[in-house]
Amino acid sequence: MGRRRGLWHHRCCETRMECPMQQNDLSKSLVAFDQDSTLVAVIELSASSWLVAGLVPGLTREPLKKQGADPVALLKLLYRWRDEAAKAGKAIARIAVAFEAGRDGFWLARLLLAQGIETYVIHPTSIPVSREHRRAKSDRLDTQLLKRSFVGWLRGEAKHCGMVAIPTIEEEDARRANREHETLVGERTSLISRMKATLVRFGIRGFNVKLKKAAERLEELRGAEGVPLPPNTLAELHRDMARLRLIKEQLKEIEKMRLERLKQTPQDGPHPMVLMLARMMGLGIETADMLVHEILSRHLRDRRAVARYAGLTGAPDESGGKRREKGLARAGNARVRRGMIQLAWRWLMFQKGSALAQWFQERTAGAQRNVRKTMIVALARKLLIALWRYVSAGEVPDGAILRPAA
Repeated sequence: MGRRRGLWHHRCCETRMECPMQQNDLSKSLVAFDQDSTLVAVIELSASSWLVAGLVPGLTREPLKKQGADPVALLKLLYRWRDEAAKAGKAIARIAVAFEAGRDGFWLARLLLAQGIETYVIHPTSIPVSREHRRAKSDRLDTQLLKRSFVGWLRGEAKHCGMVAIPTIEEEDARRANREHETLVGERTSLISRMKATLVRFGIRGFNVKLKKAAERLEELRGAEGVPLPPNTLAELHRDMARLRLIKEQLKEIEKMRLERLKQTPQDGPHPMVLMLARMMGLGIETADMLVHEILSRHLRDRRAVARYAGLTGAPDESGGKRREKGLARAGNARVRRGMIQLAWRWLMFQKGSALAQWFQERTAGAQRNVRKTMIVALARKLLIALWRYVSAGEVPDGAILRPAA
């Protein structure tokens, strides 16, 4: 375990990455902001056009330009504004661009960074908006709001708005297998439920549609009325079972490719972290891969940031004498939140002797079901922080059982 941790630390240093224990605060800028030499631009992205708003030193007007979704045209616009500032006697030493995270992802940020332009991606939920029941909403007003928030962030105002870490292409691609697996599992569940519902309409309840030879036995089925399935329903079930077979094959292919990558390059990238987690009893490769690529390989600064990113923190509603808790904030990563709550229940089955499982049992002994449901979220939060410490600092959760090293 120590050797793997050392290799992971060494890999981070080789690639000039931040080590997991290094702080990384994206809630404020740590660079001094000189407004007379900084060109600030924000972009409101849409499918067919971009609206670019600027704050250009030396110009009394605040330029606003609508253009096509073209990065080349965007670069020309930024350079034209820089030249206009130079003509007005203001030498531009820094160009800072920002836009909200959305459907376009991070390709534009990587492209601008490659051109030497300082680029940031703003977390959409960190932008404060008016609480009026009906308010004016347009791209122009959105760019003004973005610009105000971005300039405040550049000035170093803490928590003025939050920035999203810009992943590399390799980091984005590493998440695709696990996310595709999750989508296919959902499609498989939906198909099975639909086929069961179709059979129930004819009074057939005991037939297992997941069997390997289920399609061959459909013609033999008889409903409660003693008649075979109608032709259209039979054809629909055959098509659904064909889709189910395809989904199962694709799931097996994804799982096989993941295991092959781990076997071929066990020390490559975040693979050591996946293998470390997979040694934990009750935690399989699928869950380990999801946790590593969705949260544990991120450079989160402390345990509070870990819990907050997973959406496992509370949402208090306090005003005057009113004090109540609205439940989970749900502002973080939904995949991590769902996975950790499921893992917390498994932890109670496979790690009964651990300190975390005993903590849960002591507080829920003889309690009602709703208390256990509330406490399982607290256990999921504690467990996630324990796993983060395990992969980043090598601290094995107290009393946890590890599988023998391969």
